[in-house]
Amino acid sequence: MPDRTDPRRGRLKVFIGMAAGVGKTYRMLLEGHAEQEAGRDVVIGLLETHGRADTARAAEGLPILARRRINYRGAVLEEMDLPGILRRAPELCLIDELAHSNVPGSAHHKRYEDIEEILAAGIDVLSTLNVQHLESLNDHVTELSGIRVRETIPDAVLGRADEVVLIDLTPEALLDRLRAGKVYPSERIDAALNNFFRIENLAALREVALRQVAEEVGHKRLTTEHVGSRDI
Repeated sequence: MPDRTDPRRGRLKVFIGMAAGVGKTYRMLLEGHAEQEAGRDVVIGLLETHGRADTARAAEGLPILARRRINYRGAVLEEMDLPGILRRAPELCLIDELAHSNVPGSAHHKRYEDIEEILAAGIDVLSTLNVQHLESLNDHVTELSGIRVRETIPDAVLGRADEVVLIDLTPEALLDRLRAGKVYPSERIDAALNNFFRIENLAALREVALRQVAEEVGHKRLTTEHVGSRDI
């Protein structure tokens, strides 16, 4: 990656949390609105609501760029439109799921590589990440949860972010959100509660998130937002 001191380079801010459903995307969208109200040209480059009504409502009023369609093995799949973002050249672009792996045939294998190209064009980026997607934590998370996370990013990607916001939600509050249907559809709730979303897993992941992120990015660029189940 280029030197972050390059004045022509965009700034990267990452919202990170211990698991899905803590409110990373929601917080990203709120900041996008605040920047828009301050007069900046803001667009959503890629948004994943995962069917969450609160997240969809939070996106209202922010322009969303259409996705690019890619033919792969006889199917038409959708990915973020990197060339479209570069042509549009907003001041700030909101891009969900930093660790996402792109469909073969895309310009880059990973979304963080797309984001690097956007930053190099002088566009600021807000993005989101779950802590279990950091490469250094992959084995540890597997030991804790019994689930192997397949999509990972090098820790250095997070370490080079200009700012990291840790969205800190207690395990109890996250489970309240899950049971209320605010994380997954009703048919997936029981399976989630019996697998990844066991309270002992969440407590361990929360501790890992707090410790690892502080070590990785340094306190000068780390902000922690403590939220409750009613805040998102």
